Amino acid sequence: MRVGIISDTHNQRTRTVAAVQALKQAGAEVLFHCGDLIDPTMVSVCGVLPSYFVFGNNDADQVVEIRTAIAQVSRGVCLEWGGDVELGGKRIAMTHGHFHKDVRRLLALEPDYLFSGHSHLHADWREGKTRRINPGALHRANPLTYALLNLENGELTFQEMRA
Repeated sequence: MRVGIISDTHNQRTRTVAAVQALKQAGAEVLFHCGDLIDPTMVSVCGVLPSYFVFGNNDADQVVEIRTAIAQVSRGVCLEWGGDVELGGKRIAMTHGHFHKDVRRLLALEPDYLFSGHSHLHADWREGKTRRINPGALHRANPLTYALLNLENGELTFQEMRA
């Protein structure tokens, strides 16, 4: 199973549409959005794939509206400020990354993967038993990046997008 990972889209609709379409064409079967949607209408842009969402620091004023938008997408799941799911035989946790208590809480669960954003820098590293992945950002980042992860073999690719 291949999963697309995006974060910090900051209402960049054109970039987000392009990234989601590229991930879908590359075989992504599901999408994880690590927060900072900014605008609830961005949920439907991601909803072309089954999608999991968390809130980011810039979503705080729109939590109710974003939660409602996620509920209206037939294949959307809201993990609030951070949560975990099991897919393809792997346990995947996700949070935006700005609340250290959520990162610590999710790491304590020892998931296979922990996805987070916030820094606008793409990264891949291990923390204990957990592989941490930050896909980067589609706003205020150089380069603008998103990621594709193959859960069967662990292969991760970061994709760059032109501004």
